Amino acid sequence: MNRWKNWYEQGKRDLRKALLDGENEYYEWACFTSQQAAEKVLKGLSLKLGINTWGHSLTEILHVLSSRIHVPPEVLDNAKLLDMFYIPTRYPNGFPSGKPSDYFTEKQSSEAIDAAEDIIRFCDGVLPE
Repeated sequence: MNRWKNWYEQGKRDLRKALLDGENEYYEWACFTSQQAAEKVLKGLSLKLGINTWGHSLTEILHVLSSRIHVPPEVLDNAKLLDMFYIPTRYPNGFPSGKPSDYFTEKQSSEAIDAAEDIIRFCDGVLPE
């Protein structure tokens, strides 16, 4: 059973959660949830195209997808930005001192949400009918 649509829809739901996190000043979580939104949508697209991807790197997932579809450089740049938010947004040992909420800002959360929205628009545009 191919569950591509479950991945895809959950990714879009995660993006809505990222927006809520940003609005409520949980900037570190807005960044992480944006990464998760993009990851799930990319994995959904991969499954729809019959490609099995593994791991959490959006950059790597897009490299695998690029064997079948054209990936614009700006989409890859957005993936690289979001990849930086996978670990340090969640764990205090990601920085020499303090906790993640000490390091992430409204600007970063906004950029992360924009990057995830761009990746999702890209996927929507290449998704087979």
